[in-house]
Amino acid sequence: MNTPTAGPGELAERILRGVGGAGNIESLTHCATRLRFQLHDGSKVDKAALDALDGVMGTVAQSGDRFQIVIGGAVANVYSKLMNLPSMSGGGTPRPQSDADVKAAIRSKGRGRYAWVDNFFEYLSDSFRPLMGVLLGSSLIIAIASVLDALGLVDFRAADKSASWVFVDAMWRSVLYFLPIMVAYNAAKKLKIDPWVGAAVMAAVMTPNFTGMLNEKSGIPGISCTTNATLGTQECVAHVFGLPMQLNDYGGQVFVPLLMVAVLALVYKGLQRLFPEAVHLVFVPFFSMLIMIPVTAFLIGPLGIWAGNGLGSGLSWLNGNAPIVFAIIIPLLYPFLVPLGLHWPLNALMLQNINTIGFDFIQGPMGAWNFACFGATAGVLLLSLRHREKEMRQTATGALAAGLFGGISEPSLYGIHLRFKRIYPRMLIGCLVGGVIVGVLGGVDTKAFAFTSLLTIPVFSPMATYVIAITASFFVSMALVYFSDFRTPEERAAANAERDVAEAAEAAARGGAEAADDRELVTVGATSAGATSVATAAATTAPASAGGAVTSAGSSAGKGVELAAPVAGRVVSLDEVGDPVFASRALGEGVGIEPTDGRVVAPVDGELVTVVKTGHAFGIRTADGIEVLVHVGIDTVQMNGEGFDVRVESGQQVSAGDLLVEVDLDAVRAAEHPTVTLMTVTNTAELASVEPHTGKDVAAGAPVVTVQR
Repeated sequence: MNTPTAGPGELAERILRGVGGAGNIESLTHCATRLRFQLHDGSKVDKAALDALDGVMGTVAQSGDRFQIVIGGAVANVYSKLMNLPSMSGGGTPRPQSDADVKAAIRSKGRGRYAWVDNFFEYLSDSFRPLMGVLLGSSLIIAIASVLDALGLVDFRAADKSASWVFVDAMWRSVLYFLPIMVAYNAAKKLKIDPWVGAAVMAAVMTPNFTGMLNEKSGIPGISCTTNATLGTQECVAHVFGLPMQLNDYGGQVFVPLLMVAVLALVYKGLQRLFPEAVHLVFVPFFSMLIMIPVTAFLIGPLGIWAGNGLGSGLSWLNGNAPIVFAIIIPLLYPFLVPLGLHWPLNALMLQNINTIGFDFIQGPMGAWNFACFGATAGVLLLSLRHREKEMRQTATGALAAGLFGGISEPSLYGIHLRFKRIYPRMLIGCLVGGVIVGVLGGVDTKAFAFTSLLTIPVFSPMATYVIAITASFFVSMALVYFSDFRTPEERAAANAERDVAEAAEAAARGGAEAADDRELVTVGATSAGATSVATAAATTAPASAGGAVTSAGSSAGKGVELAAPVAGRVVSLDEVGDPVFASRALGEGVGIEPTDGRVVAPVDGELVTVVKTGHAFGIRTADGIEVLVHVGIDTVQMNGEGFDVRVESGQQVSAGDLLVEVDLDAVRAAEHPTVTLMTVTNTAELASVEPHTGKDVAAGAPVVTVQR
């Protein structure tokens, strides 16, 4: 019988006692439904007491002093309460590793050759990733507005728009205009300083007091303005305490806050060392603001604007002297300008071109970049559909809609591309292809300032050249991302594991705590085995009978597909293999084989969709959709590939009998792991029947499982 209902805080305390206290925890992480403990001594766990807690759906003890507690949807709250318990950080007990600690350690193993490149992209990514929701929301608002504009229902460039449509403008401009403050907050958090100080410094140069000085006619003494001959923009200077300060509108800028926070971090941490800890709250923010607001207003802010204006002037010269080179460079530059906010000054140059010479030459080549960007996002979307990644599918769908219909690249960049380093090189090839087409075919002009979306194609001339260029950019990027993946093999394995956890949570909601426990066990098995899929209806699949067969009414129809033994040896039921995950049939029905030699072969013709790097597990998909998992030994993932000589690679087509891996069985036994080789049909629930044939000695290649479609 469960104990009385406890709140998250009390439940956290009881869980901590149940696992042996804070001193027994080496690390603690969580996923979508489970708390994952790595303990110093697993024997100290009071499993019965934990199972009895109201709020605990079940517990799973694992090898290596690992222990999991299934909480369900409230896991993040319980995890937070656990990590904030006084005993978890005090009393001389080392604080267990947090989710962030563990993930940082994993990331560090996958770092590239140059650490500063990884750090730079992480800084960019973590500065923008939390803003994905509001960026996507504002982008979809402007996408709808662009559709109405393209259909001629509303002219969003008109100077006399009604108050209603001015208000609609405010809805999406709220995010883009105040983006510098939001970026400053996140960047400061990334660099582990007070994020509100970063936000306050950036906000100081965006207040009405500051922006009010941008007009020479404001009546404020000490302000003088001139007009930039190239860009046609007004430049104002204010004399503050006798020093000239260039005035700029920093709305929408992101390069300035990124640079400012990098300098602020040095100042802030220096002040922390200078002042005693007891007075940090008073003096560190005070002096940080006192130093950084003037530095930003006088130096960092103008530096960002100067860089952008100088770039605009240079591009104007290049287009006039080497138009083909210009058409190629623009789409290759934009992927780097947009994340830094340096593309904004080019908008002024585009408008100036239209006003002075009657057309603009930048937006055409820029379209090649935009559609390469959208194509990369489309590739990610297709992969998310293929791998059932719900969150990435939602992100990519919204970003692609905002891009194709609104011409907005930020959701794709900040939400996807900057998070995965593999995307940029593939996207750049799409940019290059589109740019070359524009340049070779004589360039593309437009007489209107427009977002480069599907709806604005008619404003570009010659339209045929533009369509060919953006189509090539889109599909080249999409194909490269889709066929080579935007994740590394290690990241793909982790993403698939996270997907399985999410599916487990859904199964728990449908089938109750028992189903959730089974699915959580499946996730552990699938992650270690590198399984390609988990039967999504595992909770509703009846346990096998004593004979091990899973049958249905239609199982007698047809001869069926025979799966061969992947290794020579004694065939046993999954009930006898000594692993609760496989015995539960959550990874599908199949057989275990006690091997007599270490040659493991393909049991069926098909594609190797998974070959784990440790060589102990292989996933094969047949032409008619049967998914087969071959797993060598129990917990052999811990051997890190020692004793496994892999002869195939992921994506390879194999025929039944082809050698997959040669295993040193003595090495497996020496590592104290069972050598039993498992073969299961992971999509058993989708099939009419899967009938194992056990209790006999077989040679490799002999039929041991019959599958009925």
